[in-house]
Amino acid sequence: MKIHFIGIGGIGISALAKYYLYQGHIISGSDLSYPVVFSKNELKNIKFYLGHKARNLEKDVDLVIYTSAIKKNNPELVKAKKLGIPTLSYPQALGQLTKNYFTIAIAGMHGKSTTTAMVSNIFIKAKLDPTVIIGSKVKGFGENKEPSNFRLGKSKILIIEADEYKAGFLNHYPDIILITNIEEEHLDYYKNLNNILKTFRKFIQRLNFEKNLGNLNKFRKYLVVNKEDKNILKIVPQSNFLKRIKVRFYSVKNKPKNLKLQVPGLHNISNALGALTIAKIFKIPDKVSFKALYEFKGIWRRLEYKGKINGAKIFDDYGHHPTEIKVTLQAIKELIKNGRLFIVFQPHQYYRTLILFDKFLNAFDDADFVILTDIYSVPGREKESIKRKVNSEILKEELSKKKNNIYYLKEFEKIEEFLRKNLNKNDICIIMGAGDIWKLTEKLIKSEK
Repeated sequence: MKIHFIGIGGIGISALAKYYLYQGHIISGSDLSYPVVFSKNELKNIKFYLGHKARNLEKDVDLVIYTSAIKKNNPELVKAKKLGIPTLSYPQALGQLTKNYFTIAIAGMHGKSTTTAMVSNIFIKAKLDPTVIIGSKVKGFGENKEPSNFRLGKSKILIIEADEYKAGFLNHYPDIILITNIEEEHLDYYKNLNNILKTFRKFIQRLNFEKNLGNLNKFRKYLVVNKEDKNILKIVPQSNFLKRIKVRFYSVKNKPKNLKLQVPGLHNISNALGALTIAKIFKIPDKVSFKALYEFKGIWRRLEYKGKINGAKIFDDYGHHPTEIKVTLQAIKELIKNGRLFIVFQPHQYYRTLILFDKFLNAFDDADFVILTDIYSVPGREKESIKRKVNSEILKEELSKKKNNIYYLKEFEKIEEFLRKNLNKNDICIIMGAGDIWKLTEKLIKSEK
């Protein structure tokens, strides 16, 4: 087949493009910027177009898969529908794939990528050879053991990160669901927590779908949930009507004494316990699971160590929700001895910043220095009226009422200058955000070498 991907550089959709590429299909795709998630060899075999234009889509394409972030008037999508070419959103296309595999879906507002990677590493260590689609890059997954967001396995087991954005995971057909946590997120779509809970209830019901997977049919359907999360507990009792479903709880209070991790933080212990619970369903020996979890050293842009500036350690992180900021700072605080904790934060989306403003004010308590840069917003995604209600300067002013050493620096060059002037040996600096703040991290480390 000839398959065209609109928004091929996205962290999720690019993994699906790799799946079809390695299956021998002819792949083309477009995006607004050059994709950084493909290897050089993968890009050699993909016809890539910079920008979205109708002429990018050839008439003999068999299928168009598009990211959920694009608008309905995207010229390539409009042309595909005009030509009668079948179109699927990324969640729909991934959902079709889940029908053909025993699918383990990892969901939740935070920790999805890390938990998916942990489960995958255990299954690989146990020689179950899964196929993996994940919203980050994991060391050893790609060609020549390069970091990748995709791994092609030979078994009928598929491990995926199930994204709740625009209720995309309601297109999936999982056999095991793990939910790490539920809280207010993507409120531009969901509006309130009640709608989020309703959507997760519907997602759990997806476990009812029956498949014919041979020997894998012996496994019952499982719902694995974090017992420490109050919002999860609100929906689990209402899921008892499901057929053939077993519920398994995990809790940091029940951490095995011999479970040791190299990634810091209580949240990562929780993620590991969720992964361990799934491993037990498959009767993977604890010895294998513990070894896989201990050898796990994290994933791309999740508390990723990048190097040093003035002797201070620099970490890069994708976090953009107040809860993610808070637990990450708590985790990084464990690593500090006789030093200070700096955070450079790029808020992501004006609406999120506005609706969660009060929670942001309590997210930075463990930091000694907070440097804010401008809010990152995807062009055309938000109303201009929202942008007039909140900005990083307002956030800086309110944070300054609570604690000292709060700065707003608009240009990345100014932030780099500030860090080089103020960072000392034994300090730790985490550069955080879901936008383009990673470019600052790369520039800092590259210039230091």
